[in-house]
Amino acid sequence: MNLSEVIDALEAIAPTRYAESWDNVGLLAGDPMQDVRSAMITIDYTGEVAEEARAAKSDLIIAYHPPIFSAIKRLNAGHPVFDAIRRGVAVYSPHTAWDVATGGTNDFLANVVGLGERSPLRLCDVKSTHHKLVTFVPEEHVEKVAQALFNAGAGRIGRYSSCSFRSPGTGTFFGEEGTHPVVGCSRKLEAAPEIRLETIVPNSAIEAVIAALRAAHPYEEAAFDLNVLAAPPDGVGFGRIGTIAPTPRAQLLDRIKRGLGLDHLLVVGPIDGDAQTIACCAGAGADLLNDAISRKADLYLTGEMRHHDALRAAAMGMTAVCTLHSNSERASLTLLRDRLREKVPELAVQLSQSDRDPFSVR
Repeated sequence: MNLSEVIDALEAIAPTRYAESWDNVGLLAGDPMQDVRSAMITIDYTGEVAEEARAAKSDLIIAYHPPIFSAIKRLNAGHPVFDAIRRGVAVYSPHTAWDVATGGTNDFLANVVGLGERSPLRLCDVKSTHHKLVTFVPEEHVEKVAQALFNAGAGRIGRYSSCSFRSPGTGTFFGEEGTHPVVGCSRKLEAAPEIRLETIVPNSAIEAVIAALRAAHPYEEAAFDLNVLAAPPDGVGFGRIGTIAPTPRAQLLDRIKRGLGLDHLLVVGPIDGDAQTIACCAGAGADLLNDAISRKADLYLTGEMRHHDALRAAAMGMTAVCTLHSNSERASLTLLRDRLREKVPELAVQLSQSDRDPFSVR
């Protein structure tokens, strides 16, 4: 099947528009038009995973952690991505897009601790997708200009098209020497009745719409404003928090071990008594610790935490539970595999068996 079809499926499962701005998600190496038949999912694309994928004849690697993260100046033999490119193997990373996705890493952790109703610890900073275009047109030209804008891609809101708002007003201008105003005369301050025409423009159509405005507008210089529209929050975000029936902390620790398949946990803060408000954040949880504290979480489940953050959590009376970084993420890959199999059943999808957290507890 075509790789672009798999990318569409992955986008539907974990939309990359919700990934953190610092992240590097999506197709990192490969050709969207190449043929793929077998995919391997892993947390980290290590040399061991590369060898496993070679033996399995996988032509797509879905690596949760991006193997290309910050800018690199060299990509030489011995780097797993160099080997993938040389063999024609595509590499895709969902990372923080999978963290915020429904059923992703953080929902998986929420399920492990027994949360029913849950909400994000912090909402995503949703990227703007549209601009508002405002221009000023003589009344007799409004329909012509508006139609040109609509034809170029402006004015669509959901299933409605040709959307605009129009209000009358007065425009003033002074045409300097060499100008040829459509209304009035040059070298004279003019006041002309105009219609304020407003419409919405998707980011992808901005250039085409502005070109259409300039071509259709009767003035030598078409005045317009182009304003970024803030995207409203849509309930998608990082981490999870919710409440359960009061449960002994020791029982919750056992529940976490079973749910993640772990023998040991790193725990700071109270270990006795009940916990009721539970927060979780897969991976490195320090960034959301303040959110968990401000929302009065009794227990905070994460992958890793800095020393002084652990001290702060304990000082606030919070039980912080660390699993080691990737141990908080890896179990959720089973859900990613199953959902990808549902969406593209013709693609053979398997989990890496050699992928593991680099740390072990002895």
